[in-house]
Amino acid sequence: MTLGERFRYCGLLALSVVFGVFELFFLPLRLDGRVLPDLWALPFPITVVLAAFTMPWLVVRASRIKAKAAVAGGPLYIWLAMLLAFIVVAPGGDSIVIADWRTLLLLAAGAFPATVKIGDVLARTTREAHERADH
Repeated sequence: MTLGERFRYCGLLALSVVFGVFELFFLPLRLDGRVLPDLWALPFPITVVLAAFTMPWLVVRASRIKAKAAVAGGPLYIWLAMLLAFIVVAPGGDSIVIADWRTLLLLAAGAFPATVKIGDVLARTTREAHERADH
């Protein structure tokens, strides 16, 4: 990787952490009239949708830098490590991760589409390797 590609990759990793913190902190949003309109205090985990779109996008961007699964999966690995860090160690002893269905939904919505994109990178690199071997 060139120096510019390394900077772009580090930027993608940092963006993955920023998105993860944002998604985790705003996961407990409710339609209770404080921040959002009042609608019977229903849970409103909109950050799950954000994770479902941003994680595959970050993986695709990383795979354009280098088409290896370890490089393409870097944003996902950092995002998962950040979630694990907030589950295990909470700043100030407070619990940031809520123990209910929204956390599982966030984990699934972020990890599953990104993992599918990593599989696409693996399939593409395997196909290209077979084509080079045939010629």
